Amino acid sequence: MKGIHPQKVIFPAVFFVASLLFFLSKSAYVFTHKNYIVGLDAESNRNASISSSFPASIQQWKDDIIIAAENNQLDPDLIAAIILQETGGQAQIISSSGAVGLMQVMPRDGKAASFSCVNGPCFENRPLISELFDPRFNINYGSNLLASLIRNKGSLRSALKAYGPMDAGFAYADTVLALYSTNHQP
Repeated sequence: MKGIHPQKVIFPAVFFVASLLFFLSKSAYVFTHKNYIVGLDAESNRNASISSSFPASIQQWKDDIIIAAENNQLDPDLIAAIILQETGGQAQIISSSGAVGLMQVMPRDGKAASFSCVNGPCFENRPLISELFDPRFNINYGSNLLASLIRNKGSLRSALKAYGPMDAGFAYADTVLALYSTNHQP
């Protein structure tokens, strides 16, 4: 029986702890300054942009991100963080679960059409795959969905949990919040 090599365990553990400490130090700012996430005032929206720390694969969508942020009263960096996590900026993607486009929205057709909930098909009120392949539409729809989840769930972290994969729990939310915290420049 082979033993576990200490270097293979120590580095990931140290990296995880350091990342967690960095996230927690930033999250106090994020969670105590709610207007940086939702409910931006008109002046903030007029001057909205996305952080230059996001890669070019995300920067290419900045105009659409800013419009969606304004329409849904979200921080553009939050939308950019979701896109970075979901697709890395690749617009024409369908996940193994059937989610489509930049923000990985579940459509009403395709694989997602077979998902049943208590009252019928889970995603029957969602757009079609063809609609979700339009980057501008996808960003706006995904942002609108997130804004609705924030209102319904009462917190950003709970909304992100609901937005992400069903089996990911709060891990998805925490990953997006860490990306947001790392890249956000207030």
